[in-house]
Amino acid sequence: MNDFSWLVPLPVVLPLVGAGINLAAAGRTRVQRIVSMTTLTVILLITMVLLFAADQRGPQVVQVGGWAPTEGVVLIVDRLSALMVIVSVVVTMAVLRYSIGQGRSSFDNESDGHAPLPVFHPTMLVLSAGVSTTFISGDLFHMYVGFEMLLAASFVLLTLGGTEARVRAGVTYVFVSLLSSMLFLIAIAMIYSATGTVNLAVLADRLDQIPTDTAVVLHVLLILGFCVKAAVFPMSGWLPDSYPTAPAPVTAVFAGLLTKVGIYALIRTQTLLFPDGTLNNVLMWAALLTMLVGILGAVTQDDIKRMLSFTLVSHIGYLLFGIALGSPAGMSAAIFYVLHHITIQTTLFLVTGLVERVGGTTASSHLGGLAKISPLLGILFFVPAMNLAGIPPFSGFLGKVGLMQAGVAEGGWLPMVLVAGSVVTSLLTLYAVARVWGRAFWGAAPRADEGMTYTPASTGNGRAMGAGVVLPTVSLVAFGLALTFVAGPLFEITDRASLDLLLREPYLIAVLGEGRPR
Repeated sequence: MNDFSWLVPLPVVLPLVGAGINLAAAGRTRVQRIVSMTTLTVILLITMVLLFAADQRGPQVVQVGGWAPTEGVVLIVDRLSALMVIVSVVVTMAVLRYSIGQGRSSFDNESDGHAPLPVFHPTMLVLSAGVSTTFISGDLFHMYVGFEMLLAASFVLLTLGGTEARVRAGVTYVFVSLLSSMLFLIAIAMIYSATGTVNLAVLADRLDQIPTDTAVVLHVLLILGFCVKAAVFPMSGWLPDSYPTAPAPVTAVFAGLLTKVGIYALIRTQTLLFPDGTLNNVLMWAALLTMLVGILGAVTQDDIKRMLSFTLVSHIGYLLFGIALGSPAGMSAAIFYVLHHITIQTTLFLVTGLVERVGGTTASSHLGGLAKISPLLGILFFVPAMNLAGIPPFSGFLGKVGLMQAGVAEGGWLPMVLVAGSVVTSLLTLYAVARVWGRAFWGAAPRADEGMTYTPASTGNGRAMGAGVVLPTVSLVAFGLALTFVAGPLFEITDRASLDLLLREPYLIAVLGEGRPR
């Protein structure tokens, strides 16, 4: 057992304990807030220690209950899973602090006089536990359990407030999620039938021993299930209709995390279970179509939330591009970009919540002059928007350059088409966010008879935003900028993570030992 392996279960156990305490403290909002923020802070510190241990000493592994890998649950933290948990906890903390700053766990107008929603804090902690479970699971079924935990929590969050639009969006989201879960569960059942195990490390050996046609069917089922969760085209139509109906904190955490668990699952299974790259060309075509269809949808949107939802879809294509390349450089850039994308998308949806507070709407055609009304709000939108568009020297630019360099190094006409598609998508992303900036922030405010929706409180130089929601947004903008400043060391870690993923041996030895029992 490695020195820090005893910490491995805590990113799952602690939020579940915190959720239980918060349920017991229903109606005591202050207690719930303290428990939630303390729990997430402790998890962040623990995971940073685990990242150091995984980077310096190898993956940290726990055989739950002392069972053998073929018989029990394995939890494992390597560089990839540690990085994913760290970023997920950071954005969850920011979103939770934003919601606290609204004066209550708000899902409607905070002046509506409703009492705080006691289920919000427990649900957020269950969501965090589900995300962490997915990232540190060493077997497919436990990964499925993590998916279901976070999806159950997301169902509650999406429909809180009970408005007709939210319930309608929730029905669509539930249907798509259940379809994805069904595909994943069928794949798990078939894999167990064919190999006698669902442990990822054991499967890495046993899948080589089954007929090729059977392996391809299992591979396709897993990819379909994960691509639905990740909103990969043509299975992405549900996302722009589901996310914009939710309030800012919920939409922000959804945009940052929920699609990324599908991407993580793709990275893990593509490198560990199916390293031969049989379906890489298919994934490249899916990446190209996801980029282009998503960004073409974004440039036609007037509502800022819907525009960001479509950019979320389009930039999933970048991540899929790096995975499909299957090279160390491509995988490293994909890992770096997913960390960037979680942060920036969450930030932009929180900023959109501020826009709605100040302007009373997220329809850019009904806004104007926001940069004059609140210069701080203008900066908070401009910085992550330029980061999303890939303007140098931001982390979005560095990640995209890394992906394009990996595509050029791979050679061949299809990777070069993806490189061209990446450039076009980046330019159209810049156009989409610049269009919002020109209308909502830089343009003249429309007159009342043209649909202006400003409230009197929003003319006070941005005071309507409030420090409680501004500070967590500023902190997340700063975290996004920090990714730029630490890009060199971070790329070194993602390079090492990428090599370990593609070599597979460090993961297999950590779980199965040097003898590699099969």
